[in-house]
Amino acid sequence: MKPTSTTRGILARSALAVGACLALTLGAAAPASAAAAVTKVENSVEVRCAAFVYHRSSNWYFPAGTPKGTVWLQHGFSRSNDRLDDLARRYAAAGFVVFAPTLPSADLFGCTVSNLGNNTAFLNNVADLFGKSADPGDKLGRSFADAKAEAGRPELALPQKLVFVGHSAGGEAVSYAANRLRTNYPAAFARLGGVVLLDPVNSFTGLNMANALNGLATTTTPILAVSSPPYAANGNASGTVELTTDVHRPFLGVRLTTGSHCDAEGASTDALCTALNGAPQAANVAVLQTLAVGWALDFAAGTTTAAYYPGGSYLEPLRAAGVTEFLSGT
Repeated sequence: MKPTSTTRGILARSALAVGACLALTLGAAAPASAAAAVTKVENSVEVRCAAFVYHRSSNWYFPAGTPKGTVWLQHGFSRSNDRLDDLARRYAAAGFVVFAPTLPSADLFGCTVSNLGNNTAFLNNVADLFGKSADPGDKLGRSFADAKAEAGRPELALPQKLVFVGHSAGGEAVSYAANRLRTNYPAAFARLGGVVLLDPVNSFTGLNMANALNGLATTTTPILAVSSPPYAANGNASGTVELTTDVHRPFLGVRLTTGSHCDAEGASTDALCTALNGAPQAANVAVLQTLAVGWALDFAAGTTTAAYYPGGSYLEPLRAAGVTEFLSGT
């Protein structure tokens, strides 16, 4: 979340849009049995910061069956991993191992999720977690080993297919880390299936997101967003504007026309988010979760599920009803 003192006005939704959205999304949600089978473990992960090693809170989520990949799910400014619990469980119910760390929002040494001066060295260290994720003895591997033991899943290896998902300032962080894999960890970058940005927000300072997206735009790595309309909470859609300016592709995701910056947090959001940014509507949350999970499944499998793209049976009725607008590169 980008810091703001401006409250968001609640926008009205037409009955047609509500009906279309609910009818389409209720059937697309993960089955209750799959969600119930998700196991959550809370532990920590080591991340270097300057001359220190931080032990940051990390939530791991395990699916019931064989995992389809690993999702890194990153919160935004002034938030924590628990605020994304609802979405994390959706990813796990769909078959992903989910890693959701809490990264600092304020730090004496600049080790923050959002760039408040120069956090690039810290984000390089965050990217290093995934650059070395194939090594079970490295930092991410050790955190995973501890979590899987507590979850009673000793047979699992950390899935090497990666999908990065970031909300708000976390969208900038995952974009930066993805591009860092491209430049410094080519083997790991080859395992990155794609990036999902959830109402991404540019930092106040620096060019982390611009540099990252311009780098990723030279590749075939999928980058798709679910955004809300421009307003104070998302920096007037600063991250979405950056995406559509830097990545010249005909389809870059959707904007929820009555969306809230809190939509990505869903049922696990809190009063702070909703007071500043407006309460998420259930129908919008359902669309966000359906697309964010559906795209990730495609990224991990190297497939294209036509329903979730322009002209598709899921997405097209939402556009026609005015629930979503398509995003494209300029």
